[in-house]
Amino acid sequence: MFGTCAVKIAGEGGVEVRGAKHRALIVLLATAPLGRRSRSFLQNTLWGDAGYDSGHQNLRRALSDLRKLLGDDFDRLFHTTSTDVELVLDHVRMVGDARRGVFLDDLNVHTPGFDSWRESHSSNPARILALCQDASNHTRPRPRITALPMTVLGGDAVLRTLGDWVAEEICRSLSRSSLYTVISHLSARAMATRMIDIADVRKTLDVDYMITGTMRHAKGDLVMDFDFVDTRSGAILWNRHITSPEQSFVDDLPEKLVNVVVSAGRSIADAAVAHASDRRVGEIADHQLLLAGVSLMHRSPMRDFLRSYDLLTEASARMPHSADIHAWLGKWHVLNVFKNYTTDISRDTQLALDSTRRALDLDPNSSFGLTINGFVHVNLLRDLGRGEARYNAALDINPNESLSWLLRGTLMAFQDDGGAAIRATDRARHLSPIDPFGYYYDSLSASAHLAACDYARALELADRSLMANERHLSTLRTRIAALHFTGDIEGSRKAASDMMRRFPEFRLENYQRDHPAASSATGRNVIEALKAAGVL
Repeated sequence: MFGTCAVKIAGEGGVEVRGAKHRALIVLLATAPLGRRSRSFLQNTLWGDAGYDSGHQNLRRALSDLRKLLGDDFDRLFHTTSTDVELVLDHVRMVGDARRGVFLDDLNVHTPGFDSWRESHSSNPARILALCQDASNHTRPRPRITALPMTVLGGDAVLRTLGDWVAEEICRSLSRSSLYTVISHLSARAMATRMIDIADVRKTLDVDYMITGTMRHAKGDLVMDFDFVDTRSGAILWNRHITSPEQSFVDDLPEKLVNVVVSAGRSIADAAVAHASDRRVGEIADHQLLLAGVSLMHRSPMRDFLRSYDLLTEASARMPHSADIHAWLGKWHVLNVFKNYTTDISRDTQLALDSTRRALDLDPNSSFGLTINGFVHVNLLRDLGRGEARYNAALDINPNESLSWLLRGTLMAFQDDGGAAIRATDRARHLSPIDPFGYYYDSLSASAHLAACDYARALELADRSLMANERHLSTLRTRIAALHFTGDIEGSRKAASDMMRRFPEFRLENYQRDHPAASSATGRNVIEALKAAGVL
């Protein structure tokens, strides 16, 4: 697609598509999510200046020409309906790069719609390069990380086995997050049998970060020293020193490694935000777009939240076949409603549904896609039954999907089943010790304890959540209720005043009308506490 635009059918007896608009039609399909575009889009883009009827006839004629040229292969390569045209991307390979010339330089199609579409891509070099990559193989929506087995000096076979197990535990904990791609310690094992060369690790395993370290005996203890390394620069971002009595090492290890994996997750998220902060969207690396977008989505300032949308939409344009990216976009639209930033609730609701449906079109077995689709049904559509079905389906596919457990726990709280809510949110927290958005887990766990009338614990979790994100409206409401029902009436009033200062547009009647928990006993308790604290 750079310089001369060529479209060829490979293999014995292959043919070349030569017509300019025939090639343009195939380019538009090949660069579309799922390879599918509506007939109206194709008509308007390629023949829009000829009027609707002429455009309709011209598109039909172009497809007929391709059918004659391709013969029986047409039905293998194209699926057409009365509304859409789809190019089967399984049979498409894109080649070329920007060094070969200008994007679609010789494609002499100059309708206003096509010129506008071409210009929108020509102005974004990163998006152009992404168009020529098979998204499933060549673009990486997530940073890649691994843990190398611990280095052991000497020939202690038991210690080497323990060092391998440490790496396995780290990789297992990291893999519980959908925001990183974790390369198994088994793949990294061969790298640990020789002197570590960072460039060699990056080249062989194609990782952005690695955890490495040493293990030794010391006066009845086992001592581990960890380094967290950016493989691109070779810089050590941090190190950790851990000791454990030898006799309790196996029992102590999971808890002691929490600090290592939490630090790794936070460092990767912070690095992605830093990478994105001083660059135009088109200059941000593929594997940083998603993580930076998700990280900024969960930060307090409105400018960060809006910036996250730019990053996520760019990621979806570059990697249209990534189900996770579309699911995260769906969550953004839900939060846009819940943060009271939207000016059109119905539009954001529809966009949230569209994004999660796209994710499930791409991967019907995506536990994360099912989870966010359930989130939309519960929080925006107030369809608790369908939301619960989505959460259960997600957990059937992946019992370790921490966000499914967390949101299912919140749903149980909405249904006044406090015990089940606490069990589910505790399970979520256990499965996601490294989540860089821990405030969100604390916030929803606080809601679960509120539903169980454990107000002291609800207050504790709400306070901890607010230390990380002081502008989370749900947490502020939970804190007001927890203070009210623990008898701290004055504290509840001060908390309500603080909430109204941060969210002056909040109205109790809107909560009663829109919130999925408003009609439950838990919701009625929140309403009682807000009224008593002076919220109108």
